[in-house]
Amino acid sequence: MANRGMRPDMLRQLQRMQDQISKAQQEIEESTVEASAGGGAVTVVVNGQPRVQSVKIEPEAVDPDDVEMLEDLIVAALNEALDKVRTMQAERFGSVTGGLDILGLT
Repeated sequence: MANRGMRPDMLRQLQRMQDQISKAQQEIEESTVEASAGGGAVTVVVNGQPRVQSVKIEPEAVDPDDVEMLEDLIVAALNEALDKVRTMQAERFGSVTGGLDILGLT
């Protein structure tokens, strides 16, 4: 009966890929992205975990008579930042896995 186990070179290749994925994950978690809305009226910084690191609101964006506009700008900036994080993850993991969607990482 033939040995149906994985070949040693394939195991080494998989281990190397796992190491690269771990390194990519760490690099992503340590990275930050910035996004803004309203021509820079609201700027957010999000890291790769993703967690919001900071929110900056220009004074002219604060209008007590139009709080809804400020809320919309914050949501728009956060969504843009989260999209950038997802793109960064897909690009980084895609380069490691050669475009394979391993466990939904890319």
